[in-house]
Amino acid sequence: MNLQVEQVAFGIGQTQILQGIDLKVQDREIVGLIGPNGSGKSTLLKCIYRTLHPNAGQIMLNGRALDELSFRESALQMAVVAQHNQYQFDFSVMDIVLMGRMPHKKLLEGDTPGDYTIARRALAQVGMDHMETRSFLSLSGGEQQRVILARALTQESPCLILDEPTNHLDIKYQLEMLEIVRDAGVTVLMAVHDLNLASQFCHRLVALEKGRVVGTGTPKELLTPEFIQNLYGVHSRIVEGPTEDSIHIIFTETVK
Repeated sequence: MNLQVEQVAFGIGQTQILQGIDLKVQDREIVGLIGPNGSGKSTLLKCIYRTLHPNAGQIMLNGRALDELSFRESALQMAVVAQHNQYQFDFSVMDIVLMGRMPHKKLLEGDTPGDYTIARRALAQVGMDHMETRSFLSLSGGEQQRVILARALTQESPCLILDEPTNHLDIKYQLEMLEIVRDAGVTVLMAVHDLNLASQFCHRLVALEKGRVVGTGTPKELLTPEFIQNLYGVHSRIVEGPTEDSIHIIFTETVK
């Protein structure tokens, strides 16, 4: 599954949030969106998963324009883990996860034993299989985030879009979640706040600033002390990371 963004722009009134974004994610590549708060990462992802509609440009899934696809067709190809997941009603964990099967169903078609098997497997992957009958609203933020990832895995789409997927998670579950995403063998585009996690799990990074792409490359290529200083306003040191191509960033102080 290839994902391509071509000259995408988005604004509200006189405020331009995205200004001609170009990026491409190859089949089974993991690409991380980085950048300071307000750089446009979440807005770009919302345009891709169709919560927002770009003012200009186009988004392509496997060479087809997103606007040409029905919402069901795009959901079969792209699953989403958003930052905020608000529900008005008190669903069980299993109810939430089974929502991932909806794009595969005809109108009013019920859940099958096969759907439950897929959902339980996804819950086990995220370590939530013991909570399938719990109320979703009773869970902590981190537990809810893991359930939403299970829902996305249950969707069985060849592309995952994730907006800050490790929000609310402690260190163990941050690593576990990104290991699951890495091992899923699908195309991934995700906004990442933690540059060290981005370095460890992403094949390539795209940096945004004020709605524009200001850098792209492997973590080792892109994340130099000079680039980090210009983008985030902090000094840093770079050391070798846990894998051959990764790095670890030590932040030392803000730029005075």
